[in-house]
Amino acid sequence: MNGERLLEQEILASFERGEWSPMRNQKSEIERFRAAAAATLLKNKRVNIRISSRDLEGLQAKAAEEGVPYQTLMASVLHKFVSGRLVDTQKRITTRSTRTRAKTSRAG
Repeated sequence: MNGERLLEQEILASFERGEWSPMRNQKSEIERFRAAAAATLLKNKRVNIRISSRDLEGLQAKAAEEGVPYQTLMASVLHKFVSGRLVDTQKRITTRSTRTRAKTSRAG
């Protein structure tokens, strides 16, 4: 049995045991969550960056594979990174500063 089906059964059993109760002020709570979602998704800043043409072409190719505009893909990747949900498939990302330190320590 897959995880989703198991979760559905647990929720149904909980409901049948009477563990669920109506929410007070349902309309105001829905509006509160709607406002929070809208504020989270609000895109009100413009950013200009310089990237290599090779990276841009790669982004455009990935975006085409996903069927989304490349700017949307870039915004999504940045959002996932900032919110801690970007999954790193490599164990360690080498940055310019770590490569420089490694070269310096090997040379000395």
